[in-house]
Amino acid sequence: MFKKDLESALSVLKNGGVILYPTDTVWGLGCDPANPEAVERINTIKQRTADKSFIILLDTDSKIQSYVNDVPEVAYDLIEFAEHPLTVVFSNAKNLAPNVINPDGSVGIRVVRHEFCKQLIQRFRKPLVSTSANISGRPTPESFADIDQEIIDLADYVVEAEQFEVTKNKPSTIIKIGPGGEFSFIRK
Repeated sequence: MFKKDLESALSVLKNGGVILYPTDTVWGLGCDPANPEAVERINTIKQRTADKSFIILLDTDSKIQSYVNDVPEVAYDLIEFAEHPLTVVFSNAKNLAPNVINPDGSVGIRVVRHEFCKQLIQRFRKPLVSTSANISGRPTPESFADIDQEIIDLADYVVEAEQFEVTKNKPSTIIKIGPGGEFSFIRK
C-alpha cells in the first residue's frame, strides 16, 4: 500500500492536483507549492479566503535556504532539538507561488519526520504545501475518521495508509523567527 500511495500521490502532484495525506501532525491537503492554481484549489476545497497562510513541508533542513533568504542559525537548532513537530515562520520567502507566501513575505516551514511525507517530498523533489484537512472555521480533524466527506470527495487522491489509525494527532507548534534570530511563539 505504501508504494502504491507514493506513486499515486506523486503522479497527482506532478499533474497539478491536490492530495489528502497523513503527516507528522494532522491529516493535510497538499499540492505543489510552485503551482498557484493548485494552491487556489486548496482554498476552494477548504472554503477559505486567500489571505490565510500556508506552510510547506520539507524532508530536511538543508533545503530551507532554497525557500528563504537569510536563514538565522538558531532556526537549525530549534528544528533539531524540537521534541514535537515544529513549524517555523521565516521572513523573506522565495521560489514559491505568490499565494503560498504570506502578505508580509513570510512562509511557514516544517521539516517532517513522518516517513511517508519524507519519501514523497524526496521523490517529488519539491516541498509540499500543507494545510489541515478541514473546512475553514471547523475543528481540525485529529484522525482520518474526523475529516468531512466533502474534503475527501474533492481531493484528487486520498492516501490509503494510516486511515484506520486511531491516534489523535495535534497541529504543530508554530514559532516566528526574525532575521536576527529572535523568535516568538504563535501556537504552542
